[in-house]
Amino acid sequence: MSNFWEAIFGVCLVVEFFNTVSEQFLQNSLLELTAVIFAIVYLLLAVKTNILCWLAAGISALIFLYIFWGAKLYMESGLQVYYLVMAVFGWYQWKLPSDSSTTLPISMWSMQQHAGALALIVFFTVISGHLLNSGTDAQLPYMDSLTTWGSVVTTFMVARKILENWIYWLVIDLVSIYLYLDRELYFTAILFAVYIVIIFFGWFSWLKSYQRKMKTI
Repeated sequence: MSNFWEAIFGVCLVVEFFNTVSEQFLQNSLLELTAVIFAIVYLLLAVKTNILCWLAAGISALIFLYIFWGAKLYMESGLQVYYLVMAVFGWYQWKLPSDSSTTLPISMWSMQQHAGALALIVFFTVISGHLLNSGTDAQLPYMDSLTTWGSVVTTFMVARKILENWIYWLVIDLVSIYLYLDRELYFTAILFAVYIVIIFFGWFSWLKSYQRKMKTI
């Protein structure tokens, strides 16, 4: 008889465990899904050069800040703080260009500017990756650092409406998919897979605008 009640007690413990895990998973997944939705809205609005993209970016960054800190992706967490700052910067850059009579035009960087940007990304990736690897419990510190510093530079490019930002995002997002799958952030990994599709629409949309601008010069 005692074995029967022990079995019942064991079953109850297992059921309670799975209920707790499923509730936690559902809560985290819904939070992650909300961040993903706002991130997709941000990119779709950015493709159309709609200033409201920066509002969606700010909301998404706040939620991802909480999620990434819990996943021990500390560079990605810091990146969300940067995104919040850049959301404000981007809003004013797009709303208040230097020539108030026109909107901020789409432009391209020179090879020297790209070389400088890539050098900065590599330099800070190596430094922060080493510091995280030796002094914290960060997961995939060098990959985390690469996507973070690449995103820092590329977000600035978006704020300044630099056409080639879409090429940078393509590389960053491909690396990010592996990073998020490793940390079991499946909705976020799906988000970045969707990003890759949207990137091509963004590139051609901005390219057409850039070509129209060049024809008027």
